[in-house]
Order: sequence, then C-alpha cells, then structure tokens
Amino acid sequence: MIGMTDNVLGFMVLRLPEKVQRLIDEGRFKEAERELMSLASRVVGDYRRRLLFEVNRLERWRYEYAYGIDEAYEKLKEKMPDLSREEFVKWSEKGCIDYRVIEGEKRFLRRFVPNFFWLCPEARNRRVEKKDEERERAKAKLKERVERIIEAARDKPGHVLPLYYRVRMEIEVKPGVVPVGEVLRVWVPIPRVDKINPSVNILASDPKPVKIAEEDHPQRTIYFELEITEKGARCWVEYEFTSMGFYVEVDPKNVGEIDKDDPVYIAYTAERPPHIVFTPYLKDLARRIVGDEENPYLKAKKIWDWITNNVRYTYAHDYALYDNISEYVAKNRRGDCGMQALLFITLCRIVGVPARWQSSWYMNPVRHGMHDWAQFYVEPYGWLYADPSFGNMRHGEEWRNKFYFGGIDGYRMAANIEVSAQFDPPKTHFRSDPVDSQRGEIEWRGGNLYYDKWEYKYSILKFEEK
Repeated sequence: MIGMTDNVLGFMVLRLPEKVQRLIDEGRFKEAERELMSLASRVVGDYRRRLLFEVNRLERWRYEYAYGIDEAYEKLKEKMPDLSREEFVKWSEKGCIDYRVIEGEKRFLRRFVPNFFWLCPEARNRRVEKKDEERERAKAKLKERVERIIEAARDKPGHVLPLYYRVRMEIEVKPGVVPVGEVLRVWVPIPRVDKINPSVNILASDPKPVKIAEEDHPQRTIYFELEITEKGARCWVEYEFTSMGFYVEVDPKNVGEIDKDDPVYIAYTAERPPHIVFTPYLKDLARRIVGDEENPYLKAKKIWDWITNNVRYTYAHDYALYDNISEYVAKNRRGDCGMQALLFITLCRIVGVPARWQSSWYMNPVRHGMHDWAQFYVEPYGWLYADPSFGNMRHGEEWRNKFYFGGIDGYRMAANIEVSAQFDPPKTHFRSDPVDSQRGEIEWRGGNLYYDKWEYKYSILKFEEK
C-alpha cells in the first residue's frame, strides 16, 4: 500500500504567504519570484520545497500561456477565417478563450483553439477543418471492439478478450541542452503486471537499464543513465504485454459492503493531497449527488451520471499548475480525461466507495495516445473500471456511457495505479509531470529537463487480437 511519504506532492498542503499568493493571482510573477526566493533562503525542509516548487510553477505558467493577443487572434482566425477582432474580444470575455494576465498582459493558452470550440459549441459551424479520417477509423475500431467484448461476456460471463502488443519507446535529448560529459537520469513508464495487463516482458533496450521497478510498483518505470555527447543522448526499450477487455453485468442486489478494516478500503478511501482532498465544496457536492443511497455500486453510478452529464472535455494546462484538480473540475464543469477521473475518484472516496487511478496509454491500433481513467471497488465483483471522458454523454453515444461504467476495452497500457507516487529509484528534482507518468521523466545534477528539451516516440510494432 502507498502512504503519504510516497506522495511527491505532499508538501502542497503547505500554504503560501498571503502576499505571495496575491502577487501570483494578479500575474505579477517577477515580484512573486523575488519574494519566494527570499523566503526559501531562510527556511528548510518541506516548506522550502513548497516555495521552490512555486518558483518552478511560475516558469510553467509562462510556458503554457505562450501567445499574446495578436498571435492568439491569428491562430483562431486560421480555424475561423471570418472571425473579427471584436468577436475575439467578446468570446474572451464570455470565457470561451483561455487566457490569464501575466505582467499586465493577456497571455493565451497553447491549446486554447480546440478548447474554444468545446467551450462555445455554437461556433463550431464556422470552423474550417479537414475531416479526420484516421480518427473516424479509430472510433469505428473501438466500437467494434466493445461490441465483441459485450457479446463474449454475455455468452460466457467473466470471459475476457486478450490483445497482444509489442511496443517501442524511444527518448532523445537534444544536443546542447546539457553539457557534454554529464549524466542523464531517465525514467520510462512500462506496464504494471495487473488484471488489465497480466503478462509483461522486457525484450530489449539500449543501453542496458540500471533498474526495472517491481511489477506492482504504483508508477512503474524502467530506469537508464545516459552520458551526454555532442549529439545529445538517446535510449530505447522494447517490451511486449497482453491487455484484457472486460464487461460485467452488475446486479446491485448482489453488491455487498467491503469491510472498513480491509486494506483496500483503508488505502483507497483516503485523501491524497493536493488533488484527492475532501474539501467542504466536494463533500457537499457528493452529498447532493448521492443523497440517501447506501448501495456502493449505485453511489458510484450516481457520481458517474453526474460527471458524464455535466463535465465538458477540454484540454488542460500543465497538471502541476492546479492546486486541487478534482475541485477545479467540479466548480468549472470542465477537464481532460485525467481530471475527470480524479473527480470521480475523489467523490467516490468521500462517500466510502474505494476508488483509484489508472493510466498511461490508450492503445487503439489505428491511433494511440496518452490517457487516464479510474477504477472503483465493489463486493463481490472486485475492481471495476470507470472512464468518464470516454463515457461522457456529450459524445452522443449511449453505448459509451453504459460500457465505460464497469467495463474496459482492453486498448490500454497501464503503468500507474496512483497519482504523485515516487519512482524507483527516486527522482531528485521536481518532475515535469508530478501527478502522472506517461511519456517519461529526465533529470541531471543541474535539474529537471522539461518536455521542450527532449522528444519521445511511442510505437506499436506488433498487435494481435487473440
């Protein structure tokens, strides 16, 4: 089981001084940084780490909100050629365009354009964009897969449909990023051995890994050390794994209560700051959603229904920039896959339903990408799945909403069952993603290397349906 000592963001429970928080909220980052560094020079331990992390976050804010108003207007105009400057201002004031004020200037989120069309769907009919045929083929492949899983489960309850994958993950650090001769520490996510990925084998790598984390590590990785040359540095790993698709018809009448002394209950109904916290707002929301329902499965179902009917999918900025992701999603009714999963997990835990994280990659053979989802536990069925972004009712497909509450397609590589867990071996500097682990992490003695300093490639080399 995982304790708070393993939480790499545990120090976030420590609050910033009111003056510093006000400077940050007002976008006065230079003044805030001076205050933070001055304070950090006089303290030690977790509070010093909290202050230095806030300095790190200021740089992330600048990176995420990359565009000034002129450049942002032109980027949206590429998708809406008839967009006027007055309309752009109007959409911004309405809350359809993501921006924040930094040093007195409006700065716009890197991925504000797709978010705009999600936040204000009335603008979609003015969007100029080619039809994404690959995306349509991936959606058709997914629906076909889900239909097969449901049919197999009905013919033979408990039956699973396995898939075989052979994949390759490559990481390349650009030359000149770190001085020649320095050593890089590199963590690459690999599948945990679990119900969804019951068989995992490392086939080859270059160089030889220094450490492969245990099969049940909450955020499993393979660890390399690389010496930087004039050409930069590179590593790769190939591995194979099986992935299972599940569908279970749950009869609420058969659902029992888990013993509150059970380690599963203790671990997965607990808070895990900063993103799984039982705030007054979330406790009140959970009470209003669940009401007087006592059946654990039906409690989770009510939470599922609320999220999938009320929360819109939008791209997020860097997870490190949220103080409490689950509360943000609940209040703003928006968030990406992981953010929706965190809200589901938090609300379930508040009402006594064990729930946990699961993530890394969605492995559709037509198009794959990084993805997060959740699990919840009910007796006697054990761990079931919940993927609220895939099951969101805004897709307009009822089958998604039904299947993804309890079932899973098997197009998954699951490296993680916990958020903000420490790696093995531990990382020294702040992570690029201190919440999840999907594309990898790199550091050297001089600090962490953020994503703009290196590139990754994750390829499906072989895929078989068994």
